[in-house]
Amino acid sequence: MTADPTLTRRCERALASLRGLAVGDALGSQFFVPSNYPALKRRELPPGVWQWTDDTEMACSVLSVLVAHRRIDQDALARSFAEHHDFDRGYGPAVNRMLRLIREGGDWRELAAALFNGQGSWGNGAAMRIAPLGAWYAGDVEQATHQAEISSYTTHQHREAVAGAMAVAAGAALVADPDGLPAPEALLDGVIELVPRSAVQAGLRRARDMLDYGDAGTVAAVLGSGRRTSAHDTVPFTLWAAARHLDDYAGAFWTTAQVGGDMDTTCAIVGGIVAATDAGAPPPQWQERTEPLPDWTPAVKV
Repeated sequence: MTADPTLTRRCERALASLRGLAVGDALGSQFFVPSNYPALKRRELPPGVWQWTDDTEMACSVLSVLVAHRRIDQDALARSFAEHHDFDRGYGPAVNRMLRLIREGGDWRELAAALFNGQGSWGNGAAMRIAPLGAWYAGDVEQATHQAEISSYTTHQHREAVAGAMAVAAGAALVADPDGLPAPEALLDGVIELVPRSAVQAGLRRARDMLDYGDAGTVAAVLGSGRRTSAHDTVPFTLWAAARHLDDYAGAFWTTAQVGGDMDTTCAIVGGIVAATDAGAPPPQWQERTEPLPDWTPAVKV
């Protein structure tokens, strides 16, 4: 069968973003180990092979569903999350329980809606996995945000979590646009326009106003760095860091990691956005040190 060139390009962009996400996730997670703190301060790479976490595992499911269905199928996505759920990858307690119940036959709609006394989760889990979807929809930012919204509901139904996923997908779609990289201001303006009114959007507006700030620590103190693992405490800073380093993966990573917080997730988000274009690919040495993607991740088979 003749390959569909449009589909092939989508897969290639999404895989590039996924690899950037995995490197950021795996390397960022190394700096939760106290013995690696000095290396972080010196911007030195820690030893050994870097293992990725739930951020990457769930992002692989997102890509798998896109390849299989050409869009987000919520039932297929929830099944993939549950079937590939590895308890040792660092999932939060609520998601661990929910994915176990889905494997046992539970309905993801009821389970996700019931989280946190019926409010749904406002965590950063829907945002951490979604950059490859944005890269898949390069050139169609509205569809990227729509599909990100749909994908979020399978696990995170709070308005803030949904807005966070939409923002990251929009950012990756704009960065991956074949017409070229946007300016930092244009990137954030484009994301803000597509995100519904929310604390996430308010944080993005503050991030836009702080693009000329050189001190990432000061920016993180205002925007958050994921310490509370909420979408609105995570996404605005990651978009700020990505916007300032759109052609510099290493610079984006160190800027993000050195403010601390939820480093595997913030670095996964930034890595997935920046790597959505060839100019932002991770250094080859970093990719070689990162644990390979799981063997069930789809390659370009179109």
